[in-house]
Amino acid sequence: MNGVLVDSCVLLDLFTNDANWADWSEDILEQYSQTNSLYINSIVYTEVSIGFEKVEEVEQAVSVLGIKVLEMPREALFLTGKVFLKYRKNKGTKNSPLPDFFIGAHASVSKFELITRDSDKYKKYFPQVKLIHPYEN
Repeated sequence: MNGVLVDSCVLLDLFTNDANWADWSEDILEQYSQTNSLYINSIVYTEVSIGFEKVEEVEQAVSVLGIKVLEMPREALFLTGKVFLKYRKNKGTKNSPLPDFFIGAHASVSKFELITRDSDKYKKYFPQVKLIHPYEN
């Protein structure tokens, strides 16, 4: 069984019942959960927790989906810093791109595939990560 990291946008689609993306996100998680372990890290956990009142509610929502929370390897933390530096040198202007870089670095270092809808930054800064996204041709 292989590991797949799940980006926060995919979980937020489900938790908010997004009209455009909830069905795709539900289907892709169901499909990949059949043959893979699904994971999030503390960054994704933090991003999705905003919509919940209690930590127990987040725990329940993640547990129901069969997703496990992993700590980030130090190698991923190191890689995040290096990629962020590259982003800044490329004149990146987004004020808070770091969460995406933490997620991409974690997927890269752990050799996980990544389920996301926000594929552009991952493609550019983490080309070695296999992305699972709705824009695949």
